[in-house]
Amino acid sequence: MKAVRLVAPGRPLELHDLPVPAPGPDDVLVRVRAAGICHSDAHYRAGTGRVAPLPMTLGHEVAGTVESFGAAVKNFRPGERVCVHYLATCGCCPWCSDGHEQFCGTGQMIGKDRPGGYAEFIVMPARSVLKLPDTVSFAHGAVLMCSSATALHALRKARLRPGETVAVFGLGGLGASAVQLARVLGASTVYAVDLNPDKLALAARFGAVPVNARTTDPVAEIRRLTEGRGVNVALELIGLPVTMQQAVRVLGKMGRAALAGISKQPLSLNPYSEILCPEAEIIGVSDHLASELPLLLNYAASGQLDLAPIVTRTVPLEAAAINGVLDDLENFGGATRTVIRLAD
Repeated sequence: MKAVRLVAPGRPLELHDLPVPAPGPDDVLVRVRAAGICHSDAHYRAGTGRVAPLPMTLGHEVAGTVESFGAAVKNFRPGERVCVHYLATCGCCPWCSDGHEQFCGTGQMIGKDRPGGYAEFIVMPARSVLKLPDTVSFAHGAVLMCSSATALHALRKARLRPGETVAVFGLGGLGASAVQLARVLGASTVYAVDLNPDKLALAARFGAVPVNARTTDPVAEIRRLTEGRGVNVALELIGLPVTMQQAVRVLGKMGRAALAGISKQPLSLNPYSEILCPEAEIIGVSDHLASELPLLLNYAASGQLDLAPIVTRTVPLEAAAINGVLDDLENFGGATRTVIRLAD
């Protein structure tokens, strides 16, 4: 099978020819139909995030069809449409039993710790494979598995309540989903912050108030729009210290800032005026939960979460095309979300 792999940090991905993996007794072999290209993959290629062992097939947003499965798997049939939760976990440790499988001691993330979806086939434990509704395309099902899922997890971690206000920093795949999901969860007003006019226009289509950080100070502008009150919840989805600072500084009293963007740079804040005095919270967001995915799939199937304007480009399973997308992501440019399309 064809697979596009990371050979070494800082080097372009390469196309390799590999054997089709065989499923174990509890596994499902999925024929990949679509694989999303995430900003995290750009971090992995650059060496910001550790990937091992190398070479590694990247890609953690995957949807496809069931090709085959192990003898212990009873709940799938060949050809069934599915999407893949990107964590392969033990299912029985205290973290897994408590529904926090992202901390499983033996857990592995596809495209980082075990082969991912930039390939024609992928093997995953059956517990990590979900049935994809017929009304959700493979491309949209793939993107749901990371960008939309992480956006939902961030909002849930921030304990968003109906009637509260939200600021979303970064309108890529995560941010465009976050704007919609915040409205689905009952936010009264969503402020969408970005530098890109097209992404701001898309957020406005979803009912958000656009804030152009290229032409205005987003903290001052959101403070002005909220008459000095600030927002209840802020999501930082970019991974830059400046936008993390802004996410904290737009909070009102007892506000919660959920940080999901990946960065190795230190974050500097004034503890008294920005955290202690307003009793603000800074919340780390790591991955998402398998238990959140059925809810997310229902939002997509019902049309409450519309990914059609978000997945704006497809590319083939070719190293040059994928490296070009990763180049764009490293420069915070390119399409809202790009998907490797292997078949309809």
